[in-house]
Amino acid sequence: MMRINRRHALGLALAAAGATRAEAQAPWPNRPVTFLVPFGPGGASDITARAIGTRMSQSLGQSVVVENRAGANGQIAARQLLRSPPDGYTLLVGSIGVFALNAVLYRDPGYDPVADFSPVTLAVTTPNVLVVNPTVCPVHTLPELIAWMKSKPGEVFHATSGNGSSPHLTMELFTQLTGAEATHVPSRGGATAVLDQLAGRVQVSFQGLGSIIGPVRDGRLRAILVTAAERSPLLPEVPTSAEAGLADFVVSSWQAVMGPGGMPAPLLARINTEVVRALRDPAVAPVLEAAGYSVVGDSPAEYAAFQRAEIDRWRRVVTAAHLSLD
Repeated sequence: MMRINRRHALGLALAAAGATRAEAQAPWPNRPVTFLVPFGPGGASDITARAIGTRMSQSLGQSVVVENRAGANGQIAARQLLRSPPDGYTLLVGSIGVFALNAVLYRDPGYDPVADFSPVTLAVTTPNVLVVNPTVCPVHTLPELIAWMKSKPGEVFHATSGNGSSPHLTMELFTQLTGAEATHVPSRGGATAVLDQLAGRVQVSFQGLGSIIGPVRDGRLRAILVTAAERSPLLPEVPTSAEAGLADFVVSSWQAVMGPGGMPAPLLARINTEVVRALRDPAVAPVLEAAGYSVVGDSPAEYAAFQRAEIDRWRRVVTAAHLSLD
């Protein structure tokens, strides 16, 4: 059996410590970066992550790998981020659901989206659109829709991408503000929810802008309003909530980038710079905008303040609706 004397053991320990310090001091990134995505391929988080990652891999000279870790309304990926070292090599590109709604819908989602993570940036936002199937809901304006919904208690259904999704809570807020009622029909995803409405199984819904542009343009769905402060250039004929007659109803679904908690400030600033540069790249921003997203790319502090405000807002909605997913 080989025997290691004290001097040799000390030398090995010092060499290992030196290697650790050298790796820690090496410029980021010196190996591939992983973007965790808390949902399957093709969704908003996945699209955003791949758009940022492709551009970053080109500018950094390192691979940016997108890893889809779907399940439990994004909690699986969020818990993986929680366990990751704060070295900048594991980041999470996730939605309002992961970074705000889970915190108010679950007693214990297994993570605190504010205390446990380091905010990088708010990447993109997109409004929701209130749409009806004209074959089963013959209305054209918001007052007509509210009156129609009130005249059919227990008979109006709305489809969403799932329990606790942005469209789900947007409808909850809508019914609280208007006094209308609609029964929730959760689907397996946004595309399925749109198909349910096109088939006439539900009459009304809020959907992300990008998912309903085609059906609205070809007349299969009718848009009543867009939950934005200004009209969308993709559907310029659709009024905003305020123009339609519903004040204080600006709602955005959004995607943000987060790192593990405790990331050093210089590293966080470097990552923010690279992510924002990718988002605003002339080859990236127009593609995202054509899909219905507005590019933001703000500072960590600005995103952190926005996130806290969103959690507070939706906590009030969830409390008033007596909602819980536990």
